[in-house]
Amino acid sequence: MSIDVNAIKERQRKMWSAGDYPDLARTIEPAAEVLVERVDPRAGENLLDVATGSGNVAIPAALTGASVTGLDLTPELLEVARRRAAEAGLDIHFIEGDAEALPFEDDSFDRVTSCFGVIFAPRHERAANELTRVARPGATLAFTAWTPEGLNGQMFRTIGAHMPPPPAEAQSPLQWGVEDHVRELFGGAELSFERRKVTLSHDSPESWVAYNERVLGPTIMTRAALEPQGKWEACKADLIALYREHNEASDGGFTASAEYLLTLASMPG
Repeated sequence: MSIDVNAIKERQRKMWSAGDYPDLARTIEPAAEVLVERVDPRAGENLLDVATGSGNVAIPAALTGASVTGLDLTPELLEVARRRAAEAGLDIHFIEGDAEALPFEDDSFDRVTSCFGVIFAPRHERAANELTRVARPGATLAFTAWTPEGLNGQMFRTIGAHMPPPPAEAQSPLQWGVEDHVRELFGGAELSFERRKVTLSHDSPESWVAYNERVLGPTIMTRAALEPQGKWEACKADLIALYREHNEASDGGFTASAEYLLTLASMPG
């Protein structure tokens, strides 16, 4: 049975426009900065940032002098990205669009990036094919993904354990954090991988979950689905327990490391 892709993407638009994802996205700015460093855009080159969100990659990439285009499915995030770019005095082209159907000609970009974004496309092979299609021969692709065994991977699995299973044909974003899966998607490219971490911090594990309830779309949507059934408190308790288990702080606060996989793919020349 085929999946209703349009319905999935409409839910994603609602999910990422709920709360205040741009505020939370500041947590992962260090990962975006590393991504830009690794992809090494140069002045005069064309860079496409797919699922650009609030511009974490697009803005530092444009500061290198590259000509940057940022694409995202969610108009509300693009408005934030445009405002941030204007405040920085940068001319970045932001466009609403779908990672599985990029509105660009073949061989259009010297660099293609995505920071925890394209991983949410439900059909991985289709998204990967689009990334490589718009990349010029010899181009560099770079993207980040949460690893299944890392803290954010465990967070998504904890939420998933309380929700109805997704359609079997809709692939998990956590697969992008598995090297073998990425090799299957980009078999024609020369690949290299780095395992890195970002730091999460708040007043306590409990306050971190409460913050996510206010700002993070997946948590907000999960609560909205479970609370009417009286099931949210159990999910929330599991999330708090997860963050307590991984808490590295010794002062009563909350500090934890979330592992991600950074992939560099060099396209054949």
